[in-house]
Amino acid sequence: MTLALQEIMETIRMVEMENLDIRTVTMGINLKDCAHPDVNIFKENIYQKITTKAANLKEVADKIQSEIGIPIINRRISITPIANVGIKYSPADYVEIAKTLDQAAKLLGIDFIGGFSALVHKGMTQDEQNLINSLPEALTVTERVCSSISVATTKAGINMDAIELVGRVIVEAAHASAHINSLACAKLVVFCNAPEDNPFMAGAFHGEGEPDVVINVGVSGPGVVLHALKRYPEADLGEVANVIKKTAFKITRAGELVGRLAAERLNAPFGIIDLSLAPTNATGDSVAEILEEIGVEVCGAPGTTAALALMNDAVKKGGSMATSHAGGLSGAFIPVSEDNGMIAAVEAGALSLSKLEAMTCVCSVGLDMIAVPGNTSPATIAGVIADEAAIGMINKKTTAVRIIPVAGKAAGEMVEFGGLLGRAPIMEVSNFSSQKLVSRGGRIPAPIQALTN
Repeated sequence: MTLALQEIMETIRMVEMENLDIRTVTMGINLKDCAHPDVNIFKENIYQKITTKAANLKEVADKIQSEIGIPIINRRISITPIANVGIKYSPADYVEIAKTLDQAAKLLGIDFIGGFSALVHKGMTQDEQNLINSLPEALTVTERVCSSISVATTKAGINMDAIELVGRVIVEAAHASAHINSLACAKLVVFCNAPEDNPFMAGAFHGEGEPDVVINVGVSGPGVVLHALKRYPEADLGEVANVIKKTAFKITRAGELVGRLAAERLNAPFGIIDLSLAPTNATGDSVAEILEEIGVEVCGAPGTTAALALMNDAVKKGGSMATSHAGGLSGAFIPVSEDNGMIAAVEAGALSLSKLEAMTCVCSVGLDMIAVPGNTSPATIAGVIADEAAIGMINKKTTAVRIIPVAGKAAGEMVEFGGLLGRAPIMEVSNFSSQKLVSRGGRIPAPIQALTN
């Protein structure tokens, strides 16, 4: 059997039995040349550019999927942060802009469009404040629009004024979308050290250093890693790391192939491969189950953070050998609602919000798809965001919070979101107040680690 045939057979097995997929092909589009003081002209400009540049995105992704036999789960678009292009627009204007983006995504058959965003890690313009204030309505009345807010970086510190505002807005968004289980909050993520080439939602946006149009790809593959580890039940931890590295290499090669084919056919530069292991609710497609296969009885038990650190590092090492263009978040996601193993761990009492926070010190992102009681206060939400931002700022890594205070739900109940977003147990949050800290406002200064010039 030739090496090429072995690789083909391995890929077929990974697709059919181990849930290998390409999570997303994402086209980034620069909208700076669409700026206009008249919001109606601006809306027309962005609609025309998006629907022109991405006219063939779905068709090309569908054809590549058919040709090579690897599922491509989502086709997505990321755009220049809209608040960077806005010119004295009101919150009501931004709601209408969000509707325009939604219409463009629907016309193109795109699953999500990201970049209804504001970068406010050091300060806020009036347009940025207006966009943030528009989010409860904008994310409720649209289906496919996603938003991200950058509130901290290692270089700038933590903007507590922005975090206080976002805490209030998240609670307002939860109530505005109460009729759909507060789903608007699932389309909003708050970042520290936000990457500008991330293809994953809800955090994707088209950053400052990017070309006019670019193709970024996000791979997946927790099921593939899990099945690989099951073949080595007696391996020591060094051997476990090697198994994960080799598997990540194979997964990334598939993503590289898809990305380069898509870029060539869409006449756009190839950007990056995001190496992240992104779980789904499919059986066996779970990051938590990988950690349990490594050796902890239940995800959340002592040793979970160490196992996650091993896995995250091995994924990056293996993936980076398979591509010269790793980027985005790259590592492992731990979204509670999208991972059956995480859900089971919460229900068993093994995994708490505090343990998840500890795990975010070594994983790729942060507190992702966390459902909390609907009566959680804005100050508590802001405190959770501030804690995650501090972890990212001090450790010079990306952290993020996607938290959903589900209207009418209490700790211990379950909420259904549907689709890739799955279902989530409502997690208990501390009853002790963060109000005084949050109310002080101002900016937490950048750490000494920022002085790297």
